[in-house]
Amino acid sequence: MPPTNAARRRALTDAAIGLLASAGVHGLTHRAVEKAADVPPGTASNYFRSREALLVAAAERIAELHHADTGQAVKQPATLVDLLTDSLFTAATTLRSRYLAIFELQLEAARRPVLASALAGLRDTASLVTAGHHDELGLDIPREKIPALIALYGGALFTLVGAPPEHVSRDVVRSMVEVIVHGCIPRT
Repeated sequence: MPPTNAARRRALTDAAIGLLASAGVHGLTHRAVEKAADVPPGTASNYFRSREALLVAAAERIAELHHADTGQAVKQPATLVDLLTDSLFTAATTLRSRYLAIFELQLEAARRPVLASALAGLRDTASLVTAGHHDELGLDIPREKIPALIALYGGALFTLVGAPPEHVSRDVVRSMVEVIVHGCIPRT
């Protein structure tokens, strides 16, 4: 097998993410990825021997992109509410396709143990990365609460990405985030 070209691999996984968002899991084939990436026939199967390998690679690429975005976001001084609001709003608008793709993958993982295992590993990594970000920001969030925070973020993201785009506003997102961070019962 020839050496892997990192740029071409990224182009293939980015094309796969776009296809997952636009056509769903059933629209993702090696041939469709090659066409979307504008590469010669057979290229995708040289990089990803099976459809499952292509699915896992797309999930890994989404995680890589997400962690890069959050890594940049924590470099700006902001409250947790502001950070989560910006993150969710951007994910539900500008990066909507990326998150439609990950939801497709999460649903497909219910039928594919290898994909489920890969996504579980990515969730574990997300918890560690999130904990590191909290440390950088000086947030006093107990480590055992991080998986719940990630789950609430994911639920809010699913709701926002699944909504008609015209219903997603920064104010709507901020209201959701305030409930995630502070709860829904006012403190007395």
